[in-house]
Amino acid sequence: MMVEKIPQHRHCHSCGRAFTGSDRFCSDPCRQDKEGELKAKKKQLMTLWVLAMAVLVIALVVGL
Repeated sequence: MMVEKIPQHRHCHSCGRAFTGSDRFCSDPCRQDKEGELKAKKKQLMTLWVLAMAVLVIALVVGL
């Protein structure tokens, strides 16, 4: 029984495809896609934070 050796590789953090190299992404489009996702998540978190602060301020004003 022969065991096939798999060359040293990494998996892209965006698409999951195996590639050789030392970077986290297999290509520039994958890097840009991931950066876009992260920007969208940051924007969503900032919006949530602002809304939470607005609700807190409104609750404090109404409570007084």
